[in-house]
Amino acid sequence: MTKILLTGSNGQLGQELQYTLKPLGEVIGITRQMMDLSQPDQIRQTIQKNQPNIIVNSAAYTAVDKAESEPDLAFAINGIAPTIMAEEAQKIGAFLLQVSTDYVFDGTKNTPYFETDTTHPLSIYGQSKLAGEKGIEKHTNAYAILRTAWVYGTYGKSNFVKTMLKLGQEREQLRIVADQVGSPTYAQDIANAIANLLANSNVRNTSEIYHFTNSGVASWYDFAVAIFEEAQTLGFPIKVNQVVPITTSDYPTPAKRPAYSVLSGQKITSILRNYAPYWRNSLKQMLKQMLEQ
Repeated sequence: MTKILLTGSNGQLGQELQYTLKPLGEVIGITRQMMDLSQPDQIRQTIQKNQPNIIVNSAAYTAVDKAESEPDLAFAINGIAPTIMAEEAQKIGAFLLQVSTDYVFDGTKNTPYFETDTTHPLSIYGQSKLAGEKGIEKHTNAYAILRTAWVYGTYGKSNFVKTMLKLGQEREQLRIVADQVGSPTYAQDIANAIANLLANSNVRNTSEIYHFTNSGVASWYDFAVAIFEEAQTLGFPIKVNQVVPITTSDYPTPAKRPAYSVLSGQKITSILRNYAPYWRNSLKQMLKQMLEQ
């Protein structure tokens, strides 16, 4: 039976992957408590002990602003750890799937980014994730790097949707950035795409980068407005009655973010032969799931 080592198995994406990867083989879930990604020896020992056929690295340092003051930790987890996984995967003949980010781009384009476009991250977080990509490309020849964006999900402690729901129940007015544009993406849809990629034997014989997000485009302001509209329709106790669009300069953050980070899904669509769900439809699905919990 195929053995799949899944890092970050209790994260918002990892918990979805535990379900979607099950049909492909035995899923060995690895949490932060079981393997500290800032400790190279622990990574090597875990992979050598389990001898997986596939490694799916959904774990990451994702605190974008905090990374500006913790660059060493961000690079250890997002840059060095995936590189070590690649080295170990190459030794045992395992396939490595790495989850990466739209923040490897600088956002100066105004059309969707392709996998072949030049990377130029603006933040420590983006730089650390790109370092992980480069390490994988250098140290193994059987990998898939899946870049995604603006991830939210039913699981996990916090994401943009959960933050908006909390603030929307506490305040009447919210100010949300309207000049950063991307594609809100549901973790369950990412997990399905990863499982479908890994089920394709041709994919596992290659080394490629893929882009996957939900289809459609939104600003953070658009996303917030949609969250409140859908949540109210479903009966969430929403208090907010005014969402004010503001600029990035009105809301300065430690990390610089790309103004436009829409990813083209053409490549992965041609392989999986189906289109990614529209972002607002997936948002509805996630909110319905939250109500059922």
